[in-house]
Amino acid sequence: MAVPVRNEEERIAACLKAIDAQEGLEPGRLGLVLFLNNCTDGTEALVSALVPTLSIPVRVLSEDFSGAHAGWARRRAMDAAAAWLGDAGNTGIILSTDADSRVPPNWVARNRAAIRAGADAVAGRVELDAAEAALLPPSLPARGRLEDLYDALITEAEARIDPDPHDPWPCHRTAIGATLAVTRSAYLAVGGMPEIPLGEDGAFIARLLEHGLRVRHATDVCVTISARLAGRAPGGVADTIRSRCEEPDALCDARMETFPRAVRRYAWRRRFRRMHDRGLLARNEAWARAIGIAPVEARRIAALPLGQAIAEAERLSPDLAYRPIGPRQLPDQIRIARLGVAALRLGFGLLGFARRIAGSAASGRPVADPRGSRI
Repeated sequence: MAVPVRNEEERIAACLKAIDAQEGLEPGRLGLVLFLNNCTDGTEALVSALVPTLSIPVRVLSEDFSGAHAGWARRRAMDAAAAWLGDAGNTGIILSTDADSRVPPNWVARNRAAIRAGADAVAGRVELDAAEAALLPPSLPARGRLEDLYDALITEAEARIDPDPHDPWPCHRTAIGATLAVTRSAYLAVGGMPEIPLGEDGAFIARLLEHGLRVRHATDVCVTISARLAGRAPGGVADTIRSRCEEPDALCDARMETFPRAVRRYAWRRRFRRMHDRGLLARNEAWARAIGIAPVEARRIAALPLGQAIAEAERLSPDLAYRPIGPRQLPDQIRIARLGVAALRLGFGLLGFARRIAGSAASGRPVADPRGSRI
């Protein structure tokens, strides 16, 4: 397991005790790398005192670097874990969490179960510490509940329109360093954790998918994270919480588009995937013209592996640029999404009916349910 640590004297003890309390593991199957970087408080002394009390082997690394950032620190921690696993036979799983997080007793076991079931990597969910979240402005948890509801609806729509056999519904789309697991071989195959200042966790999951590796977004893997307003990583969870306290109308995450636009994206991916699998992308470039991609780029994309081809097409297409909604749009989009997802669950004309129900709901017109009622 790999944990980057910076100035966490208030939370590192709870983090380490939670890691040490893992259940369902054979002795000697779990080791911990702590990468202390740029610590200026009492974290290092506290870690030195705590490590001898733990039941698992721990390797503590320490480094000061003026150019430190979240991606650099997480990569250094995970690279050290990969090297340790290599010493033990070149196999195994690298898990990552944060020093201000608390993993549940079944965290390692559930990640291992998902990988044994066929995943190359596991992305878990997170929940804010309840006591800390209770101190936030009431509008923030209320917005969070709406975002979680809408996110679940569009994720289900995606899973039904463009299903991934390795990541079936129920699933989610969270990608956060507080709960990641990846096989050592998959980690090395994609060149490790991206060494970028912000969003290294999401970029890592995207990189795995682009390389055709199997990522399970497991709903039964959940970690408690801090709801503090002053974090250690610029642009991290703490900054997001603080910015939304200061700017309540800040846009939602990029993938939270209007429901009709989300359905269109998932339908496009489904069609693109099928064309790629049949070798049709290079034979007919009408798909590229339809989304505003130049012929020379279309030919380059057609030659890429599927995951990379999808990522490049969405990056280059002006029609597929993400257009996130604001929090005030959430109630209406949730209402539309509920209707559309209900149609997908029933299987009535799949995409066509979902599009029609979304369009009618958006315009305020009732739409006929194939069973004879009005929605």
